[in-house]
Amino acid sequence: MAYQLNEINERARRDPVDFLRDCDNTYDKKLHRAADMIREHAAVSPLIFLSGPSGSGKTTTAMKIEEILDRSGMETHTVALDNYFRSVREEDYPRTPDGKLDLESPDCLDMELLADHFHALEQGKAIEIPKYSFTEQRQERHTGNFLNYRPGDLVIFEGIHALNDTFSAIAPDAFRLYISARSVVEDGKEVVFKGTWMRLCRRVVRDHQFRGTVPTDTLKMWANVRRGEKKYISPYKEKANLMFDSSLMCEVSVMKSFVSELFRDIPLDIDRSVELNSIVPALERFEAIDPALVPEKSLLREFIGGSSYHYG
Repeated sequence: MAYQLNEINERARRDPVDFLRDCDNTYDKKLHRAADMIREHAAVSPLIFLSGPSGSGKTTTAMKIEEILDRSGMETHTVALDNYFRSVREEDYPRTPDGKLDLESPDCLDMELLADHFHALEQGKAIEIPKYSFTEQRQERHTGNFLNYRPGDLVIFEGIHALNDTFSAIAPDAFRLYISARSVVEDGKEVVFKGTWMRLCRRVVRDHQFRGTVPTDTLKMWANVRRGEKKYISPYKEKANLMFDSSLMCEVSVMKSFVSELFRDIPLDIDRSVELNSIVPALERFEAIDPALVPEKSLLREFIGGSSYHYG
């Protein structure tokens, strides 16, 4: 799908509040379609696997679908797969071709524990959700955070590897949902902003706002993130029961005020530096929208802050 730059700029100038509202409403329609399909599938399995590459908005999407399902009378729980990463042990952790820890690999997941938990949920039993510390690279199993499952409940597991064959094999009947910000922005037929750039902007802003990561560090990781996506995520998206685009037509205009500054000093010695240095000039072609106008429940708040949702 392609958005047109002239329409974005015209709507951003004329009535940005209405523009933002329309974008959120368009996304909500996609969420309701997903919820309808999940309800129809509930008799087959109580499990929902939500996958997509970095910066797709998986966490907010999962919580929004949970809300819709809860309102329809189906008690729903959301679990982040990030908490199922194995503690790092040098001797058995996956590696990249250059010998570094491959944190994008599905082999980082604790598949044994996940299999136990899936089986327990399908048997109507409670599970104790682990917690993973990225700073310590360690998983804590005894957290006291129990998911008390009751028959008829639904459980959404969201994470980048949720559709990977290794993962899906331990719960093959789960409903599978894939999302990604895939749309480009065009000026006529010229592509002025790529979908992958949208995801990168989301991640840089989020990492800077909430994880204390300087933009240079996120940008240095991006080439390996993209390698992991092509190897571990994209090959499995066609196995989803439903795929949809998580980009918002207004988002580059909103992100502009954050990204223009964060992308100012991109080192020339990192992978894709020439491409990355073309992002700021591209942003100059967009009419800016004040981020303060973004609704608290908007998907964009996952990245820019100020959301009414809680991100653990």
